[in-house]
Amino acid sequence: MGTATGRAFDAETLRRGIEGNTGNTLLSLYADDAEIRIVDHNHQPSEPTVLRGRGQIAELLDDIYSRDMTHKLEQCVVRGDHAAFSESCQYGDGTRVIAESMVTLRDGKITNQLLIQAWDE
Repeated sequence: MGTATGRAFDAETLRRGIEGNTGNTLLSLYADDAEIRIVDHNHQPSEPTVLRGRGQIAELLDDIYSRDMTHKLEQCVVRGDHAAFSESCQYGDGTRVIAESMVTLRDGKITNQLLIQAWDE
């Protein structure tokens, strides 16, 4: 478990990043050594997608923000060295996606994220 420090996680930057047109603002919230585990219909809990480092995270964000879709931060709760947030997304064809994340923070940056997502099929 990490330790809370003087630098706080910026939930407003999270909102701007999620709701923006590129992944650049969102990427700024991740530590260089961050790791994301993604669980969904295609990647079950026993074999999640795992991204390590800002380079792999940037590739994911570039892919997501190149799609015809909108993103909205629904809720964010920050407590010490952890945060949880919910986002909703919608593709241009109406397909909806819901994502829930729990993150661990160090010096106001995300170091670990568990992202669970579901979408219309």
